[in-house]
Amino acid sequence: MNDIRTASHGVPWEDSYGYVQAVRRGNTIYLSGQVSHDGPDLVAPAPLDDAGAVTDFANTAAQMRQCYANASELLRRFGASLDDVVDELIFVLDSDAGGAAAEEVRKEVYGRPVPQVASTIVSTPRLAFPELLVEIKLIAVV
Repeated sequence: MNDIRTASHGVPWEDSYGYVQAVRRGNTIYLSGQVSHDGPDLVAPAPLDDAGAVTDFANTAAQMRQCYANASELLRRFGASLDDVVDELIFVLDSDAGGAAAEEVRKEVYGRPVPQVASTIVSTPRLAFPELLVEIKLIAVV
């Protein structure tokens, strides 16, 4: 039961911040907040003004899809999938854009009109990088 395995994406911020992307302990997999990246490059970054503030939230759904894609990759490494997710916490910069994106994207990625996962969505003023609009933290049981 104390068998612990970890997984990471190999992106620079894992070392600089000091964390792993996923931890499996027993039959539970805990995923750190997943953001919209492919390797070290952000996917669908939000446009920023000269002060570094987001000017448009239109990329929220695209970022959300990439967050789930990154989560799926980590889960796959443990022989799991989004079908095994029991709890998710979604952080968004804009509640309206985040809610609209979640209504669409969650149904797509979980493959059903009512995903069988406990879900909480929270609005926050900022994420790890200024161009991020979404971050998703998941717990799966296999």
